[in-house]
This record gives sequence, structure tokens and C-alpha cells, in this order.
Amino acid sequence: MEPAAALRGCHVAMGAQQKKTSEKVGERRTPILSTGPGERMTAEQRALLRRLAHDSFEPEAFSDQLTQEEAVKRISMLQAKLKLLDEPPHTL
Repeated sequence: MEPAAALRGCHVAMGAQQKKTSEKVGERRTPILSTGPGERMTAEQRALLRRLAHDSFEPEAFSDQLTQEEAVKRISMLQAKLKLLDEPPHTL
């Protein structure tokens, strides 16, 4: 095999590996955020809120006693905070 062809093969393999990695990182399902007013948050909301509270360094944002509406508000707030933290400093 030619050296150029071997290099092309490496780049294709590396590109496929990077694509798989980015799919795993960027792969976040949008949970069903509410099934009714005044009901306890769902297990999916609980897991998402716990992860977001941990990632945003706000453990006090998580509580098992939240209703679905309260959980939706906190999830939105934490997602917005994390989005701001991910941007370059000059955009703040």
C-alpha cells in the first residue's frame, strides 16, 4: 500500500472515531418535563436535575420534594447557567 493511501486510511478511521465520541458527548435526550400540575417530579427529571446541580456546582438546587413544575424551572435555570459557563469568557 502507498504511504499516502495509508495516511488517508488513518484519517478516515480517526474521523469516524471522533464522530462516535462527539455523538456520545452530544447525545442528550430531552426528557418529558411534565405530566401534570402539582405531581412529584418524574424519575427522569430527578436524574437530570441531580446531574445538572452537580455539573453547575449548585447541590442545593436539587431536592427530592419538588413538583414537576418546580423541577422544570430549576432544570431550565441550570441548563442556562451551564450554557453560559461553556461560552468563551469574552461573550459574558
